[in-house]
Amino acid sequence: MGFPDLLEEVGSFGRYQWIHMTLFSLSGLIIPWHILLNNFVSGIPEHYCSLSTNFSLQNDSEVYPENWLKAFIPPDPSGERLDRCRRYVVPQWHLLTTNTSLNSSEAETEGCVEGWTFQRSEFIATTVSEWDLVCSWKTLKPMIQTIYMGGVLTGAIVFGRLADKFGRRSVLIWSYLQLGVLGCSSALSPSYTAYCIFCFLSGMAVSGIILNGVSLMVEWISIKQRTLVGTISSFFFSIGQLVLAGLAFWLRDWRKLQVVVCLPAFLFFACSWWYSESAFWLMLNGRSEDALKSLQRVARTNGKKDIAEKLTVQMLEDHMKKELESRKSTYTAVDLIRTRGIRRITVCLVVVWFATSFAYFGIAMDLQKFGVSIYLIQVIFGLVDFPAKFLALVMLSMLGRRVTQASCLFMSAAVIFANILVPREMQTLRTTLACLGKGFTSASFTTVYLFTVELYPTVIRQTGTGLMSTISRVGSMAAPTMLVLGEIFSTLPFLLYGGFTVIACGFALFLPETLNIHLTATIAEVEEKCSNGRLREALLMQLNNPTTFKERKLFCLYHQEVVTVWIPDRK
Repeated sequence: MGFPDLLEEVGSFGRYQWIHMTLFSLSGLIIPWHILLNNFVSGIPEHYCSLSTNFSLQNDSEVYPENWLKAFIPPDPSGERLDRCRRYVVPQWHLLTTNTSLNSSEAETEGCVEGWTFQRSEFIATTVSEWDLVCSWKTLKPMIQTIYMGGVLTGAIVFGRLADKFGRRSVLIWSYLQLGVLGCSSALSPSYTAYCIFCFLSGMAVSGIILNGVSLMVEWISIKQRTLVGTISSFFFSIGQLVLAGLAFWLRDWRKLQVVVCLPAFLFFACSWWYSESAFWLMLNGRSEDALKSLQRVARTNGKKDIAEKLTVQMLEDHMKKELESRKSTYTAVDLIRTRGIRRITVCLVVVWFATSFAYFGIAMDLQKFGVSIYLIQVIFGLVDFPAKFLALVMLSMLGRRVTQASCLFMSAAVIFANILVPREMQTLRTTLACLGKGFTSASFTTVYLFTVELYPTVIRQTGTGLMSTISRVGSMAAPTMLVLGEIFSTLPFLLYGGFTVIACGFALFLPETLNIHLTATIAEVEEKCSNGRLREALLMQLNNPTTFKERKLFCLYHQEVVTVWIPDRK
């Protein structure tokens, strides 16, 4: 008997779970709004150097009005468009006349000493046009996303640890409030520095919502529904990408967009008070009375009032006797590497999380490089998630977590490497392959979120998922820096994205399978299962060894005993 049996009695997938899943899935709509928001609030409008007030067009009948900027702005090095960061010191009027053959390459140029003029066709206003984050200041634009991801990283560390200490529900409620208040405040930022500070704090809140929402939801459902619930929730993330494209296209002003995407956080803050704290966590932290109240509430919501009346603290303790006996009073991040089984899980997940995030954000956070409308490419990226995640759902249910994780990573790497071989002139094919790569990395994200929650025991689940979220943010922060390397060697970013993904594919194969396996409560349970797995692998190696031998002894730790396995002669 254990907590899963107790959960089945009160209802492991009844009315309460449906309401819980619906509320959290709906809140999942706003997560991509914040993670991908910088694509739009910091979009780069078409721009050129502001012209001197002393310049005026000559009244020449041969002047073409649509080309008049050529007299003031030189072409960029490629010659395909006007330079964004230089202007002629003296207007080159002869470039506006027909049949001119005069060479202006020797004409003297200067920087944008009077600022820039930004076109308003694609964006009305962005942080780039607000604070002139172009040319010599262009590195400040990706810095916003890096700072934001730094906040998400910090939130994973802080809120993951706080959730294991104070509970999932409390930290989740606070995260919604923090996101609403500070997110809306960022729209009032008077300066670039203030905006970056608000972005950092908002990123922390988003991390707290993701970590605690997923754990709180998973700990209230049975193993049979975990795959379905996890995948359905991830679909709302994809829907959120589509909604974000619509909102950005409608508003086109970064301050208005910032407010609109943050206001729903107040709604979910109010709804989050409805959640019940994880009874599993409450019991393991010595709060038996609170755990009883949570279970009784869930039982009544699920229409099992008779069960709610029969439940007692003694029944809870009897059901979870094994988990309670092996618990510790405090756990730290050191416990993630202290024992052999947990250490293997942690090392493998670190590589998988980093590679998945590194590749995902390398593709998804530079939408303007595809040469089509940024709003259209965002819609395409959102749509491609649906078949990818549906495929992941089928594979998770039929093949298990480990094979699905490795397969998604391998396919993502294959598509990324294939894109390297496609000529730049074939823009449509390159965009298609990028969409496929984004779809497979998105499916990998769906899998690894569920996989991580199932692999770590309850006593360190939030600490473990917090660490993995931290590693993920390191990957998301590293991805934009690859664009700088791309200016030196254009294929280098793709080689790195694909290379890390291939490595992660190998590490994923060393993770233990969790399909149809109950959530573990303690580190001892995980070590026991890992020991059993090592024993089975050792036995298989011996039984399939073609070398003749008489007797071999295999020792493994199993329920605190040394088990000796005798293998007879085999030829």
